[in-house]
Amino acid sequence: MNLTQDTIARLAGHLENAELQREAVRKITDEYPDMDWDDAYAIQDAIRARKEARGTRIAGLKMGLTSFAKMRQMGVSDPVYGFLTDYGACMDGAAIDTGTLIHPKVEAEIAFVLKAPLKGPGCHIGDVLAATDFVVPAVEVIDSRYENFRFDLKSVIADNTSSARFVVGGTHRGAEGLDLKNLGVVLEKNGEVVATAAGAAVLGHPANSVAMLANMLGARGRELPAGTFIMTGGVTEAIAVAAGDNITVRYQHLGTVSMHFT
Repeated sequence: MNLTQDTIARLAGHLENAELQREAVRKITDEYPDMDWDDAYAIQDAIRARKEARGTRIAGLKMGLTSFAKMRQMGVSDPVYGFLTDYGACMDGAAIDTGTLIHPKVEAEIAFVLKAPLKGPGCHIGDVLAATDFVVPAVEVIDSRYENFRFDLKSVIADNTSSARFVVGGTHRGAEGLDLKNLGVVLEKNGEVVATAAGAAVLGHPANSVAMLANMLGARGRELPAGTFIMTGGVTEAIAVAAGDNITVRYQHLGTVSMHFT
């Protein structure tokens, strides 16, 4: 690590305040170009600790930048992980207030809920499928705190991977009998199809995303407990939304998820 604990704490406050006060800021590596990966996750951990100290409950974990389309869009090559908050959870069909966000975008995802713990290193897709209780369709509303959605990988990790809101809906099903690799997804904005994809867009198979998360956490001495809700990353590029927009995402075999932005 290259940053002091005082600097990590200050940057955590800086980024969380940007979220809570809805103010876009410059990416933090502009000021701290020598910040390393451990520094970035330490800042994320400090943001999580700040929230938990105020009573926020952690609702799950998320992987980010796992689709090849999203990697191309953001100009990066490696996935990242972050956490989901209880106040970020929205019901299917919810009205989401854009006044609480900076520049929201939506992406369709396939989420997993575990019935058994997972821990790396060495976790693979077979381990994930055996430990899966069910899968469910979800939509993440991301909202980078950085100006113009411009950031590098270390900055976005520190910013809790742009986590903001998420919507879960449709039908939950066990992984058995589901061809998650070829599962089709259609994202509609105001009744128009704006993106299509299949589960394979996420690292070849969405369960690979969960395995990678377990291995990344395992390298830090952590595991995924039974019952963990995990969003595996967007299967398509992120779609910008604004007040008045309606989003519906249709998932093969898993139903639909919808929301309205006000």
